[in-house]
Amino acid sequence: MKGCLISLEGGEGAGKSTAMSHLAARIAARGVELVQVREPGGTETGEAIRRLLLDPASTGLCAETELLLMFASRAQLVRETVMPAIARGAVVLTDRFTDASFAYQGGGRGMDAGRIAELERWVCGIKPDLSFLLDLPVEQGLARARGRGPSDRIEGEADTFFERVRTAYRRRAAEEPARWRVIDASQPVDAVLAALDIALDAYFGAAR
Repeated sequence: MKGCLISLEGGEGAGKSTAMSHLAARIAARGVELVQVREPGGTETGEAIRRLLLDPASTGLCAETELLLMFASRAQLVRETVMPAIARGAVVLTDRFTDASFAYQGGGRGMDAGRIAELERWVCGIKPDLSFLLDLPVEQGLARARGRGPSDRIEGEADTFFERVRTAYRRRAAEEPARWRVIDASQPVDAVLAALDIALDAYFGAAR
């Protein structure tokens, strides 16, 4: 099987950490090389950018700065880690990728989707081969997220911000149904993981 990029997306409190661990174990069990990364971050440079972006004290960041920092982190990740891994036949599993910018900076911040798409083409040049969207009502997700402790800079946004994020994610999934698998993350954890398994098995079966 050729190398590929699989992304996991979703709003706050959707259960991405649990899903990432599960997907990583299932992919590794297939005997392929697995490279697991996260966004923003995934490299030394990216992690420094992540700290700035998520620090609640970073109150002065305008939407344009936030977007460009996200793509600066992504540029380093793609060139340093993602593309070399795919070239040698590895499966790269990432916690968020470019779709997150369309959802958070596009939907949430109201930035022009065309500009984000241009950055996607110029900075990354690739899209995930398979994307999972963990979807659940915003109120439910935020209750989970805020129950974990202090919020980071983005988690502290208003509920209406996250409603726009969810709408943008669902629109992305509807526009590219061949790439996306939408999982109802309001279900019990076992049901969510079972749905991930079915979709992952179907993808690898088709990719042989």
